[in-house]
Amino acid sequence: MTAKKTTLNTKSTKNVSKKKAPVKKTPVKKAAKTEVLDGVSDIRRFFHKNETPLYFISATNFNMLGADEWIKGFKFISHIECFGGQHPNVFSPKEEIPHDDFTSIEDINNYLLQHPEVQDYLTTRKKGRSVGKAMFLMFNEQTEKLAKKLGLQIMFPPAKMRTLMDNKVNTNRIAEKAGVSCVPYVLSPVSDYEHLNKVSKSLGTDLVIQTPFGDSGHTTFFITNEEEFKKHEEEIVKEKEVKIMKRINCKGSAIEACVTRHGTIVAPLMTELVGFKALTPYKGGWCGNEIYPNAFTPEIREKATKYTQLFGDQLRKEGYKGYFELDFLIDQDNGEVYLGELNPRVTGASSITNHAVFALADAPLFVFHIMEWMGVDYKLNVEEINNRWSRQENIDGWSQLIIKHTEDTIEYVSEAPRSGIYKMFDNGHIQFDRMDTHRRAVETENEAFFLHIAKEGDYLYEGADMGILVSRGRMMTDDFKLNARAKDWINAIRGKYTSQIVEDKREQVVLTGSLTK
Repeated sequence: MTAKKTTLNTKSTKNVSKKKAPVKKTPVKKAAKTEVLDGVSDIRRFFHKNETPLYFISATNFNMLGADEWIKGFKFISHIECFGGQHPNVFSPKEEIPHDDFTSIEDINNYLLQHPEVQDYLTTRKKGRSVGKAMFLMFNEQTEKLAKKLGLQIMFPPAKMRTLMDNKVNTNRIAEKAGVSCVPYVLSPVSDYEHLNKVSKSLGTDLVIQTPFGDSGHTTFFITNEEEFKKHEEEIVKEKEVKIMKRINCKGSAIEACVTRHGTIVAPLMTELVGFKALTPYKGGWCGNEIYPNAFTPEIREKATKYTQLFGDQLRKEGYKGYFELDFLIDQDNGEVYLGELNPRVTGASSITNHAVFALADAPLFVFHIMEWMGVDYKLNVEEINNRWSRQENIDGWSQLIIKHTEDTIEYVSEAPRSGIYKMFDNGHIQFDRMDTHRRAVETENEAFFLHIAKEGDYLYEGADMGILVSRGRMMTDDFKLNARAKDWINAIRGKYTSQIVEDKREQVVLTGSLTK
């Protein structure tokens, strides 16, 4: 019976096969068309509609001021609350958890990533499974492990690569491959003063020595005799290799750029304020910047831009992408432009770069940096942007001063000026005028934006950042000296701090070095 049924079924199937049943075609799904952003306007629109949580995590939000106005969903996670809770996009944990003394910005960032309040904040802002992406001023391999554990993508090349390139000795090696001129130098270990003279014989006896890693001039040493060498001998001889340069009569300058898949975007050249005793205790210490039309001759601007593009192209070959800054030394005797150092990151000069007219007309440099990590294809005419940004009519005048505690004392701050816009009167006194979150609100040279870093209850120590002052116009004379206006502002801001020297509380001081660069 079973066999018969099988036969009948087979026959029935054959009969049906004579009349061909219509074949249902399964519709083929077309691959979704991937959007390609076409130029600056599309990129701006993309970020105004952004849904990915984006962060800048650091000691303060200074280096990326204004990013939240360009990018939807961009937030700052800061250890120091510079705005007293009044900035709508700054998150700072309220309770301090136990931690070892901070010795670097990396330590601060690692502390933040382990803080329960920060972790909760990241969780509440998740979009689906995405915790988001983050930028750091400084980070190390420990930061990378902590970020990975939280599901947070770091929008920078690996820490190992950044460390390799941040090494002042390696910077010169990269420059050589790129065809970028450096001050005459030798790279060598130094065992004592006699050995220094031997390895640097071709450079003369007036020397500048830099150790591989340093903080705003803290490890740049000017050596003309054995007595000066002895002051810094311990720091120099412990290094496997140092950079020994011929000392030249130079002025500092800085330029920021971004390595993209389409080439290197280069911002205009800025002057640098270096070693002013009114601002920093360090002889070679960076303490501010200026940007203004005709700050340099066309020849110097052109050479610095060319060198920056060559250096950026070499960085790309080395596997680096994103934001970087170069310091150039301009020889006042012969007009030569030499590379000083590389900072493979956003820097203390980034606030000046990203709020200038040329950046506001297109997009700040950090927008192009972040674009490289958004997983979106885009087109960009880098040459067109560089040509536009190099025009002098697209540059307005701004200055910033980094004000540090310059005395060799430990002082407890009992009163500090708040962040915001200040006005200066004809007698040199200043008064808080209004709350704002960045410098664009400054209308005249009689106003300035101040961002306090040292606040009430903090300790000041030699080299500690007190705050940053930003204003329209210049703060230096044409021969690179502080002008009267700069001195008035420095004195006025310092006068707003009240502090008392303490002798028995050194263990309470958190030695972080510079929090801005």
